[in-house]
Amino acid sequence: MLKNRDSSNMSQTFGNFVEDESSSPEYLVIGFSSNSIPLKQLWRNNGLSASFVADFLIPFFPVVEDEPDALKQRNKVIGAVRYITNELLENAMKFSDETSQYPISIKLDLRRDRLVFRTTNAIEPQQISSFQALIQDLLSCDPNERFIYQLEKNTQEGCSSSGLGLLTIMNDYAGILGWKFETIQQDLPIATVTTTVQLPL
Repeated sequence: MLKNRDSSNMSQTFGNFVEDESSSPEYLVIGFSSNSIPLKQLWRNNGLSASFVADFLIPFFPVVEDEPDALKQRNKVIGAVRYITNELLENAMKFSDETSQYPISIKLDLRRDRLVFRTTNAIEPQQISSFQALIQDLLSCDPNERFIYQLEKNTQEGCSSSGLGLLTIMNDYAGILGWKFETIQQDLPIATVTTTVQLPL
């Protein structure tokens, strides 16, 4: 569902988008640029980047002897962070407009009751309509039913359809998704999309 539109800066938000309030003292930001390394090469390192982000959280979930479920809970959170980070980076690189030279960034905020993921990348203007159509479709469907349908469709057609990773975030991890499209005014206007995922703790 489209949440709001600001015609002055071409800003549109979908879903439960979270603005970057920088209210958390604990956060991690990683940036990627295609200026020196093609995104196809960076793509191969997504797993390493996801593990790095996940490992960053380990000290914030200490395990003590009198809390036997603490290790299980920590491993559950770390696994979720690894998957979500990898999926967000893959999507950011897949939809990134390399010609803009605009960097891809991912930020993880550790808050009291949730983790907030945020990726930003430039997007080719001609891709915006199809991407927004996919988003609206995901937001209006039943995630469980759509996941099964998409899985069967991919198997029958022998293809890898977009959206399965986002559906997994919604179904398996109870992730709350949001998107913001806007135009950054530089020497030449650049269209960007920011994706947020809230992971309840």
